[in-house]
Amino acid sequence: MRSAILKTALGSALIVVLLGGVPAQAAAKPDTFPLPNGFQPEGIAIGGHYAYFGSRATGDIYRADLRTGKGGVISKGPGTQSLGLKTDGRGRLFVAGGNAGNARVIDLRTGAVIKSYQLATGTSFVNDVILFRGAAYYTDSANPVLYKLDLGRGGALPDEAVSIPLSGAIQYTTGNNANGIAPSPDGRSLLIVQSNTGKLFEVNPSSGVTTEVDLGGETLVNGDGLLLAGRTLYAVQNRLNVVAAIGLARDGASGKLIRRLTDDRFDVPTTVAAYGHRLYLPNARFTTTPTPDTTYDVVAIKP
Repeated sequence: MRSAILKTALGSALIVVLLGGVPAQAAAKPDTFPLPNGFQPEGIAIGGHYAYFGSRATGDIYRADLRTGKGGVISKGPGTQSLGLKTDGRGRLFVAGGNAGNARVIDLRTGAVIKSYQLATGTSFVNDVILFRGAAYYTDSANPVLYKLDLGRGGALPDEAVSIPLSGAIQYTTGNNANGIAPSPDGRSLLIVQSNTGKLFEVNPSSGVTTEVDLGGETLVNGDGLLLAGRTLYAVQNRLNVVAAIGLARDGASGKLIRRLTDDRFDVPTTVAAYGHRLYLPNARFTTTPTPDTTYDVVAIKP
């Protein structure tokens, strides 16, 4: 897979050179770059030509320039997890706080925490976040609920979050339940993947009622981060080291597996974001015992 991708890229580059096309620096964007040793990445968000990553170990936020792969920590964490991430176009980063049961909103210019929300007490795992129709929605892999931050005029942050219980088809069981979250192609509902069962659900964002998406017998076991591009849903199946590309009906009620993407650089990738004609994925390396010296990286593939 790795060699095939390189041959394709090389062939394209030769054609561009012969045609006097894009400048040389456009082809020089790295397709693999490192994160700090011991970082333990999970989430990714992209804004402009920058990618942001959260640490499971410390909650630090790392920013990398996708043109060079270089970067650094821009926000020190609270010592608890930073998992799913989304940028909002207003210079803010919305962060899912994992087993701390919280959410944070970070100023990307200063790295300061603008506001924190304690979404749950007791056992919880606030896993992923999406910005959708004037609100931020967070999944909880341990509790059948979505947490909603209603954004006011100009993106004003609310005083507190609203809990929306999940009902209908989804049934929580042992392990990681609701994980990645994305919009439906028609923008009317949300999609969430249940990692332990491999099922995909459509969710009414107002009521929390869920219906199972008909995938024609396919499952998304170990489903993690989701990314919608047009009517194609990319679902990272972390421990399987693949990304499933699902062609969805416009209303999100059904879908069909188009293909599964893999790469020999994958080492338990968790989440996915797009920049240009590439998909970027951090390798969480769940099957490797983490130490302060454990190496981590980010890989880019062409879908």
